[in-house]
Amino acid sequence: MSRTYIHRTIETKLDEMYGNFPAILVTGSRQSGKSTVLQYITTNKQQTINEVSLDDLRERTMAQEDPETFLRVHGVPLIIDEFQYAPNLLSYIKIKIDEARKNEMFGDGKDVDTLYYLTGSQIFETMENVTESLAGRVGIIDLHPLSTREIYHSKEEIFIPDIDKIKKKTPLKYEYMNNLFKRIFRGSYPELYKNDKVSLEAFFSSYLRTYIERDVRKIVNIQEEPKFLKFITSMAARTGQEFNATDIANDVGIDSETITKWTGILSNTYIIFLLQPHMNNNIGRIIKRPKIYFMDTGLACYLTGYVSSETLERSAYSGAIFETYIISEIVKSYTNHQRDPRKHLYYYRDNNGKEIDLLIIHEDNIYPVEIKKGANPGKDAIKHFNIVDKFEMNSPNGVVICLTKDIHAIDEKNYMLPIEYI
Repeated sequence: MSRTYIHRTIETKLDEMYGNFPAILVTGSRQSGKSTVLQYITTNKQQTINEVSLDDLRERTMAQEDPETFLRVHGVPLIIDEFQYAPNLLSYIKIKIDEARKNEMFGDGKDVDTLYYLTGSQIFETMENVTESLAGRVGIIDLHPLSTREIYHSKEEIFIPDIDKIKKKTPLKYEYMNNLFKRIFRGSYPELYKNDKVSLEAFFSSYLRTYIERDVRKIVNIQEEPKFLKFITSMAARTGQEFNATDIANDVGIDSETITKWTGILSNTYIIFLLQPHMNNNIGRIIKRPKIYFMDTGLACYLTGYVSSETLERSAYSGAIFETYIISEIVKSYTNHQRDPRKHLYYYRDNNGKEIDLLIIHEDNIYPVEIKKGANPGKDAIKHFNIVDKFEMNSPNGVVICLTKDIHAIDEKNYMLPIEYI
């Protein structure tokens, strides 16, 4: 078992925020490593820093019932983990920050460094309160579970399929199919790489129980929890597919309005990413439903009942989970550099069945991307790429991300790209 710290790409952004914001908020799913990365950053600042988790019922009660005493007892700088359990703390934190700023300006002149580090996994409850209470005082960072480049201690960049830039990029070590699917099956939660002896079944079983009890129960009635579990399992079975509330409602046995509400919960707790269709006035009859992608392939595999990577690799699910893995890695590359993936990543499908798995928009350029679980997908994979010519944007090239070993030209403008270049 290894407990070596795994460096995170967001450390650079956290360093930039330190001292420039009196409060820093790191949001993300449970077990994504929020507290660990803050502990690492603050240790490097050689600060004596207190830490408290509101998962602790006694601390939570004090924070809820007497927030002023809570902050006085713990002092600053302070890490408050899962602070969403006591949102009333925010107004008191604001007062503390404003007092420190006033003292900096009119008192002893001591600079205001970062005083509070907050983590939260229920963004739907916390973000509105944060932006209202701490406007101009808080820096916000999203954190997903580990990216592949973080796992292999490799520099991570935003994935932009500009072939000239990609050719200068250092790829990861080539992986054979069986090793790739072992990693997909395992997923990307940090604990699974710090502790290689942990049982995947025990980890994901505990994860789901904690997620439902602590993040979902305040929104979903306890009587509905069995159906919520059936719902999230049904969503996992549909990763890589378009979201259809009616189909899922029929599967789960509840109304489509509830399905839409619960899908919002999964999205706002970072369990899934909803890839939106690209809308363009020059194209008619576009499918307007988002596509569902789980942000951790291991959790999706657990929910759908796969018991080994070998079974997964041979299954009909392998193509969808491979696509999910690629999309989640690309999403992480954006969030890890504080870029909103919703402003850069889309897909295309129209009522004529023409589809492009991913459209990446960077500056004034649009890049069509197909994802294929094969080593030599051929020209058929790019047959719809010419659709982007109607978008009135530059399209330097397209790529087909696949299991090829090297970059190969498909034609004068499009390329097969090994997954190791993501």
